[in-house]
Amino acid sequence: MSINDRIILDQILEQQHPERAATASASEFFELFVAEQVLKGSDLSFEELEGGLTGSSGDGGIDAIYVLVNGELAHEDIDLTPLKKNVLIEVSVIQAKLSESFGESAIEKLIGSSEDIFNLTKDLRPLQSVYNGSLLAAAETFRMVYKGLAAKFPTLKFNFHYASRGSEVHPNVRRKADLLKERIESLFSNAECTFQFLGAPQLLQLARQEPPKTHELALAENPISSAGEVGYICLVRIRDYDRFIRGEDGRIRRNLFEANVRDYQGATTVNEEIAESLRSKGGEDFWWLNNGVTVVANKATQSGKTLTLEDPQIVNGLQTSTEIFRHFSDKQSEDDDRNVLVRVIVPKRAESRDRVIKATNSQTYIPPASLRATDKIHRDIEEYLKPFGLFYDRRKNFHKNNGRSIEAIIGIPLMAQAVMAVLLQRPDDARARPSSLLKDETDYAKVFSTALPIEVYRVCASIVKRVDAHFRSTTLDARTRNNLRFYAAMRVGALLAGHHTPNATKLAKVDLDAVTDQIVADAVAAVLETYNRLGGGDRVAKGPSLTIELKKELGQLLGGGAN
Repeated sequence: MSINDRIILDQILEQQHPERAATASASEFFELFVAEQVLKGSDLSFEELEGGLTGSSGDGGIDAIYVLVNGELAHEDIDLTPLKKNVLIEVSVIQAKLSESFGESAIEKLIGSSEDIFNLTKDLRPLQSVYNGSLLAAAETFRMVYKGLAAKFPTLKFNFHYASRGSEVHPNVRRKADLLKERIESLFSNAECTFQFLGAPQLLQLARQEPPKTHELALAENPISSAGEVGYICLVRIRDYDRFIRGEDGRIRRNLFEANVRDYQGATTVNEEIAESLRSKGGEDFWWLNNGVTVVANKATQSGKTLTLEDPQIVNGLQTSTEIFRHFSDKQSEDDDRNVLVRVIVPKRAESRDRVIKATNSQTYIPPASLRATDKIHRDIEEYLKPFGLFYDRRKNFHKNNGRSIEAIIGIPLMAQAVMAVLLQRPDDARARPSSLLKDETDYAKVFSTALPIEVYRVCASIVKRVDAHFRSTTLDARTRNNLRFYAAMRVGALLAGHHTPNATKLAKVDLDAVTDQIVADAVAAVLETYNRLGGGDRVAKGPSLTIELKKELGQLLGGGAN
């Protein structure tokens, strides 16, 4: 290690802490920083990264844990039905300490807790007195995912990461890491387990890695280009297209597909036909049998048979892309000269880009719920929030990748939860259905409507952000925070609007300068008292009882006058 590595790392942490997560403690920010570096290839949002932190008393030496299925973060309400075969489950476990060394005791804790939470024969309920709710909830998510996909014979990988500001790793510490890998592999005969020590040099190296903003696409022939508007129709060898969508680590580049409104649908009839056409080398070229791929980019430059694309997004063709990726993952075939049709479009306006996404994804039936980010209401919210220092993530991680802070970014899913909790006063639904809330047409129409005053979105988002900031200054574990946040936001919104069931007009007029630390702290304390009185835990947070009780309390406090 260079003698300067630790100094440079400390400077980066010192600079980024107030810029990206000012309300987090130094240790919490280090955990978030490490998680971001470790999972950079998965392109998780700040909300998702923070949701995986478990660090507090009772964390079993595990500061963060993430379960990913085919590269997507698994939420507690994940829908496993589209996944048919070739499923990859990855469990990333992170221990992040600000110390300047790596210790044996830290790994010993990991061994003990891993044997408890990953041993499927052990009941998690008796462990509630040993581990905090955040860790046990993550364990429950893993067990639900693994058992739910067991019949599909998924590939299972455990990736352990131990990060510190140190450099050298003593042989005794490495032996402990080897012992942990042996224990995990003894629990799952089909599992692969890795253990990585991340000192100052390794963390610096990861931090310096940024997703490339330009990508080169090799063409089979010179493309057909349009006059006026920039656009190309290209034939690309499928092996070259595989290289285009595959990162240096061999994984698919997920950030290329954020604008695609459909997720990979698994072993559907259409995808089986795509896979079969890739396996069978008949007399037809692949592009004869496939509709191809549409890419939008900020800029496209042709040089011979190469297109250099700035910030490309594959807006249609996820199923085709995934099947090509799977085809070349199973069998390398450098002599495969078949082609895929690729359309490259460089829209001059954001509205044009959105119309391309909608048009290219409407040639076959797609539920309207899948075309959310392109709706006009989201562009309106994005433009309205910007002058107030709030950045609406219509395109996932756009603002995170541009250095915005966790307090200033709000994504579409969190906005939906905020409005559901504060305006519609359904914090139980906001808590219980984090990833499926937008799929319900009725709920979506209530949450995102041009009939609502645009100010409502700023008020709801700001209140939730203030509540989250307050929680970072408390000792409550991450699970309890998540269980309470939307209930506390509902209470703050009602108090500031001066009505126990405020309508959109009243909420739109709320003075956000009145959201003081004391009001938020009092709201959290009141919700926590009722939550504990009802028994606490996920059952209470996801059920109707807490909402009913809190509404009753608000009615007594604020009266039941006209709305």
